[in-house]
Amino acid sequence: MPAYKDKNSGKWYVQFRYTDWQGERKQKLKRGFATKREALNWEREFLMQKKADLGMTLESFYELYEADVKPKLKLNTWLNKECLIKTKILPYLGKRKLSDITPRDIVCWQNEMRKLKDANGKPYSSTYLKNMHNQMSALFNHAVRYYGLSGNPAARAGSMGEKEAKEMLFWTKEEFLKFIDTQMESPLHYYAFELLYWCGLREGELLALTPSDFDFDKGIVMVRKSYQRIKGEDVITDPKTKKSNRNIQMPQFLCDEIRYYVEHLYGAEPDTRIFPLTKQSLKRSMERGCKESGVKVIRVHDLRHSHVSLLIDMGFSALAIAERVGHETIDITFRYAHLFPTRQSEMAEKLNMERMKKGA
Repeated sequence: MPAYKDKNSGKWYVQFRYTDWQGERKQKLKRGFATKREALNWEREFLMQKKADLGMTLESFYELYEADVKPKLKLNTWLNKECLIKTKILPYLGKRKLSDITPRDIVCWQNEMRKLKDANGKPYSSTYLKNMHNQMSALFNHAVRYYGLSGNPAARAGSMGEKEAKEMLFWTKEEFLKFIDTQMESPLHYYAFELLYWCGLREGELLALTPSDFDFDKGIVMVRKSYQRIKGEDVITDPKTKKSNRNIQMPQFLCDEIRYYVEHLYGAEPDTRIFPLTKQSLKRSMERGCKESGVKVIRVHDLRHSHVSLLIDMGFSALAIAERVGHETIDITFRYAHLFPTRQSEMAEKLNMERMKKGA
């Protein structure tokens, strides 16, 4: 197809017809190219996209991938994926034809990623390197599954990095009680931390709560949404997973506390956020509380770990705990068991006593 030069602007443009995915004939017009070659290259890539031609560049395939995948994901999940692809993949392999990228190309890309440094001048962590590779592999898996690519070169090249298990910190009940005393002067923060610790909520779940999410007669808080701050905007999304949609039975003292708090919120409507805070403000308040109370510093998310750990220590089953906190599988809950090493000593002591009984 020919390209045309606009006499007024001096820029090149292309105008052509194509058949869309429903078999309908449509016309396409694209202006603003500096050269004829750029205009024709754009037209060729566009038509290859429409035909799902594997001779298209990885950059062009990414546009198809975005159209296919973005509607299925939560916005913040997609933005994280998009950032990695646009900053760590496309600048290196974006101009290569999808069908020409080999496992050797992936290995060379991996080696380049290992050389990069973060904002502090340090090499990227193993977890971050693994995330990069996972996004690369996801692109090719999509091409294999839906566009007929013969194989995934990223899978054949092998992964890089590994997921590093972050240290799982937690507070005992005694430590939490010391901390929460420092929050008494701010009801907003006091009741927020009470819900986080005694119900095991995620931060986003807490910050999305409204008066309509509570049934105080039944003592239930209903988790149906999550709060995110995305590009400077407050965004309410679905919870993290399907299992995250749950009803949590509050202990009676907490139900009474939150009922009192909600009833005394001035002008609160059923859909008003009862904790108009950000994750950063929670973090700052927690850091101040740790300093004042003298308890060890943990993250806000570690209050969720603390809740699970408390329930394990109280003897509840992994299945019951998983349902309460919204874990997708009980395997996740089992990861917390190591937080109580004294259980091993207790087991050994009871086994010893059992042996002595048998021998008596």
